[in-house]
Amino acid sequence: MTSSTSTAPQEPAQRSESEPTEKSTSSAGEGVQPVKLVIGAVGLVVTVWVAVNLFLAISYYPQWFGGRLGIGAVAIVAGVGGAFGMFSFLNVFIEALPRRFSGGLIPYAFLLPGFSLVVLILIYPTIQTIHYSFANSESTAYVGLENYRAIFADGAFLQAIFNNVLWIIVVPAATVVFGVIVAVLADKLSATGEKAAKGFIFLPMAISFVGASAIWVTLVYAYSPPGEAQTGLLNAVFTGLGGEPQAWLNISAGRLNSLLLMVILIWLQVGFAMILLSSAIKGVPQDTVEAARIDGANEFQVFWRVTVPQIKTTIITVYITVLILVMKVFDIVYVVTNGSFKTEVIANLFFKELFNARQAGQAAAIVVVLLIAVLPVMYYQIKAFRREEAGL
Repeated sequence: MTSSTSTAPQEPAQRSESEPTEKSTSSAGEGVQPVKLVIGAVGLVVTVWVAVNLFLAISYYPQWFGGRLGIGAVAIVAGVGGAFGMFSFLNVFIEALPRRFSGGLIPYAFLLPGFSLVVLILIYPTIQTIHYSFANSESTAYVGLENYRAIFADGAFLQAIFNNVLWIIVVPAATVVFGVIVAVLADKLSATGEKAAKGFIFLPMAISFVGASAIWVTLVYAYSPPGEAQTGLLNAVFTGLGGEPQAWLNISAGRLNSLLLMVILIWLQVGFAMILLSSAIKGVPQDTVEAARIDGANEFQVFWRVTVPQIKTTIITVYITVLILVMKVFDIVYVVTNGSFKTEVIANLFFKELFNARQAGQAAAIVVVLLIAVLPVMYYQIKAFRREEAGL
């Protein structure tokens, strides 16, 4: 009894002696580590400075690096090595902070370079463009709304808006329709035939807009005077049927030349639409399809009333993606007609105002109008993506 009574009070005393040690250890682990903090900060600044100056040197003094191979090697080393060094020193810097801060800061720190690039490449130029749209042609003095009054009083701008609206009406809808048709028909083929057909139709996606425009102008829309061999497919067929060769891209009646330009973009984008829509169609539960067939629905009714409602989200996604692309269309018009014969579009008109007419203010105003037109579509697309992710 005596020994047990005498030893019992010693245990709390032992715990109380160990508690300060544990607290001091934990507090030391949560404190700032000055050496690591300095190493991380200095290393981060030096790495960014070296990488930026290397790329500036490549831009201003390419002869220092011994040709394209040398430039490519330095760019790869500076890019990959710079990114690795930047994130490494950033990680050292964050870990040197108190633990209660570092755990929450690490995700944001590693997202910071990406957000910085977005700000530098996207947000800053947007703000500057809006700013310059209220300035004169040299961007040296403010002129208020004069640039906007000038472009809306210009017949070429109004014609470009009309053509852009025409592109918006025709191209996205035609791309979705042809994409659905090709996806459904390819799904009826054998596995090998489906792969070959889809690969062939998707192939134009690998061609640039400029390359595709050159192909169509040379092989399809080319014009030769009557009596000469017609190298263009369209004129060859037309003259073979008894007609006279036509300079198709000069015919603005009914906006025929604009429609012919749209065919090029549709040809390029059908493969993209086909891939997404084919995947969506394959994801439709076969139980619903079989149930509709048992109820007596024919194949068209099954597709229209069962399949289409279940791939509606994908159809909207493809439509909006192509729509945004169409609103900014430039390459095809620039290469083929350069806006002549009533084929002008907003992006091409901006290029002319900035580089030909040297009207930076009006060019910026044109871009701002295009930006305002694109924003509602992008907002709707973001809402549609969020609804899709939420399963609504």
